[in-house]
Amino acid sequence: MTNTRDQIIQTTSNLIENQGYHATGLNEIVKESGAPKGSIYYYFPDGKEGITAEAVLYAGETVAGRIRTHLDTKSDPARAVQSFVEEIAHFVEVSGFHSGGPLTIVASETATTSEKLNQTCREAYTMVREAFQSKLLESGFSQERAANLAWMITSVTEGAIILSRTYHSGDPLRIAARELACLINGCEN
Repeated sequence: MTNTRDQIIQTTSNLIENQGYHATGLNEIVKESGAPKGSIYYYFPDGKEGITAEAVLYAGETVAGRIRTHLDTKSDPARAVQSFVEEIAHFVEVSGFHSGGPLTIVASETATTSEKLNQTCREAYTMVREAFQSKLLESGFSQERAANLAWMITSVTEGAIILSRTYHSGDPLRIAARELACLINGCEN
C-alpha cells in the first residue's frame, strides 16, 4: 500500500485485528497511520464505519488471495487446506495470539449493530469461501459438495481462530486442520 488512503485502511485493519472494532478509535487510526486527521474525513466521510468497511474488504481480499496462493502450491485439496490452516496456527502463535481474524472481530462485534458492516463482512467471507470452493472445484468436487465444504472450512477455521486466541494455543487450529483434511478426503473413524 502506497497512498494515504490505503495506509489508513491497512492500519485500521491491523488495529481492529489486534484490539477489536470498539476499542479502535479515529485518533488512534490517525496516529498509527501517520495520516493527517483531515484525510480521514476526506477519504472516509462516513468516519469509523466507512474506514472499517474498507478495512474489512481489504482483509477479505488479502485473506482470499493468501488462500488461493497457498492452495495452489499443493495438488491434493485436503493436504492444501490442512497446510493452510496449520500455517494460520503458526501465525497466530507468533503474533502472541493477537492476530488471525480481522473479519471475525468485526463480524462478531457489529453483526446486529451495523447493517453496513454486516453486509461488508458477508462480502469478505464470500471472497474467502469462494477461494476454498475454487480449489475444490478444480479438484473434481461437484458444485454442491464444493460449496458445502467451503462453508465448513470457513466456519471451522474461524471458530478455531477464536479458540486458539482464547486458549493461547495453536492446537485448536491444528486439530481443525487435521479434521478438515479428513472431511475432504472422506475419512471414516
